[in-house]
Amino acid sequence: MDELTALTEDELQARLDAIKSEMRPLEQQLAELRARRDVLLTERRRRERLDRREARAALRTAMSSGGLPTIADLVAAAEEGSFSDYAYSLKTGGEVALGFPGARQPTVAFTDGARVVQAKDLAQAAELYAAGWELGSPGRPGVRIHFPGTRQERLVDAADVYARPTDAA
Repeated sequence: MDELTALTEDELQARLDAIKSEMRPLEQQLAELRARRDVLLTERRRRERLDRREARAALRTAMSSGGLPTIADLVAAAEEGSFSDYAYSLKTGGEVALGFPGARQPTVAFTDGARVVQAKDLAQAAELYAAGWELGSPGRPGVRIHFPGTRQERLVDAADVYARPTDAA
């Protein structure tokens, strides 16, 4: 530190200029490396988008061919299990979750025309369905869904929501 205080302004500037000239090729090399990295990252994102598009197309094909049950079919056929054992998609192939955003577990509303009950699992849903209750709330048939990671929710026709077993199921 004391060595620097003894330098004149011209000597200090000369040292700064020398360091800048040493840094210039390194900065250029770093910029070139970053550009090569960015090209590779762009290719990775392109492949991920292509994979997602192909997966959604395969899902839509499975839905249209009858390979996946709708939520209404699932409730009608189920006797036990959790809504969490399945992943849900709209007929467009977009993934959705059941119930309200932020809820700890997925639920499905059932109505007898006057009352509403939130079924917390497939056993309860099957019991309500067998007793004549319908999916939805009084005057509003359907299933409440939300888009994962958002607070966006809506009520959709039960025939437009498809279920498929998750890997954990």
